[in-house]
This record gives sequence, structure tokens and C-alpha cells, in this order.
Amino acid sequence: MPQLPPPDYPDDVRARLETDAREIIARYPGSRSALLPLLHLVQSQEGHVTRTGMQFCADMLGLTTAEVTAVATFYTMYRRKPSGDYQVGVCTNTLCAVMGGDAIFEALQEHLGVGNGGTTEDGKVTLEHIECNAACDFAPVVMVNWEFFDNQTVGSAKRLVDD
Repeated sequence: MPQLPPPDYPDDVRARLETDAREIIARYPGSRSALLPLLHLVQSQEGHVTRTGMQFCADMLGLTTAEVTAVATFYTMYRRKPSGDYQVGVCTNTLCAVMGGDAIFEALQEHLGVGNGGTTEDGKVTLEHIECNAACDFAPVVMVNWEFFDNQTVGSAKRLVDD
């Protein structure tokens, strides 16, 4: 059975996104280079990158949806399903893990009642392990909506997600 095309954005939303997209695309010598920022743009619309968002990016850049999907699924910063209001990432790369990142991640899974990539029942917090936050000097690092919280402990990380 052929797959139906994704629904389009409402006219007012599409007009706003097109205006923003054209401004972003104009910043790059080659339009294809604007794909990552356009994926951020469509993600900001619905909280995750939808099929509609990927089709929008493809249309704006003259790419296939397969090309857009390949990029959107490669990078972990693009959500493919609805997630919490707060994205909590715990670095579990080697240094952070040794410094307590693994213990923090395990404690937060238990504290929040979710696994990796899971969202709390109230829809507030999505927890994920992150391979590297590029802040090894401050290990272990927890990130909330792209804001870094360094030198974390199990206790401080639990307070952080509760707050």
C-alpha cells in the first residue's frame, strides 16, 4: 500500500515558517547547508521533527525527503517523537561515567520511572544518555534543554530534575 504524503502545515504556520526558512537559507552560500538549522526550525514548531517538517525542509531546499530523513535520523538533537518539556541528558561517556555519570543516569531512571529516551507520565521530562557534552573538565555533566550543569552528583541531579 503506498504511503500517503504527510499533511501540510496550516496556511498561517507555513507562511511564517517559509519566511523564517528563506531568511535562514540566505545566510548560506549553498542552500543545502541550511538543512540543520531548518530542522531546528521545524522541530521548534511541534517539539519534534515530523514527516510534515521533513517534507517542508525538502521542499524549501530542493532535496528529497530521503535526504532530509537521513540527516534528521543521524543527529540525536532532532527528536522523532513527542518528548517532554525538559530534555535531560546525562553524559555517560568514559570520563563522565567514571566520575559518576553512570550512577547519575541509573539514579535518574529510577527516580523518574523512565528508561533511556523515556518521558515521564506527566510529559514534563525526557531522560536520555548522551555520549559527550564536550565539557570533560567539569564531569559529570547533566544537560537540561541544552544548558549545562556541571560537577553533578546523584543528589544534585535529582534536585535538578525535580526543580
